[in-house]
Amino acid sequence: MSGFSFLAVLLLKYLAKSDLGLFMQITIISGSHRHHSESEKVAKHVQTVLTARGIHAEIFSLAGNPLPLWDESIWDNNPAWNQILAPLSVQLAASDAFVIITPEWHGQVPAGLKNFFLLWGQNELAHKPALIIAVSSSTGGAYPVAELRMSSYKNNRICYLPEHIIIRQVTNVLNEDASTNDPTTDTYYRKRIDWALGILERYAQALAPVRAADGLFNEEFRNGM
Repeated sequence: MSGFSFLAVLLLKYLAKSDLGLFMQITIISGSHRHHSESEKVAKHVQTVLTARGIHAEIFSLAGNPLPLWDESIWDNNPAWNQILAPLSVQLAASDAFVIITPEWHGQVPAGLKNFFLLWGQNELAHKPALIIAVSSSTGGAYPVAELRMSSYKNNRICYLPEHIIIRQVTNVLNEDASTNDPTTDTYYRKRIDWALGILERYAQALAPVRAADGLFNEEFRNGM
């Protein structure tokens, strides 16, 4: 997508948000490749909470792993890559913040989610806050948080909050059928998610003028160290 058309579409999305009275947009990335996953369940709950706050929240799910693996032709304006990535690039660029939801697979972040961070950079993710939510069907979840903080931000410069959430025993919480939830644990996670999303909203407001400032990007230092 050319720079002109990209900016034109981005402007249209901003005007559409303004017409709806929605001045903040947050994209929720559901990082599981599986259909009907616990990660997607959590993503839908997060979307509900954000919508109640008056925030336009969209979910991008990696169920079915729809994004091809990165290759170097992405930097050569490959038409096939542009066709795949342009619509999502516009959505990400229009977003003020992100929620990154990851399961723990074999002690790691799923491959499709790590691949996601290879595909976009300063136009879409840079200097925007993101809340990490890890989910585990048992008592795990810490390793994916550490992995994302260590190795998913360097060149795209996404800004992870100091706060994160680990939802353990995820099958017992945030279910639509209240009878399947553990009452004490479910209440705790709902309160903590709401609190953390409030922090994310404040970070999004605070970082907006940072991104608008001059000199934030320098081609000589395009990549992080």
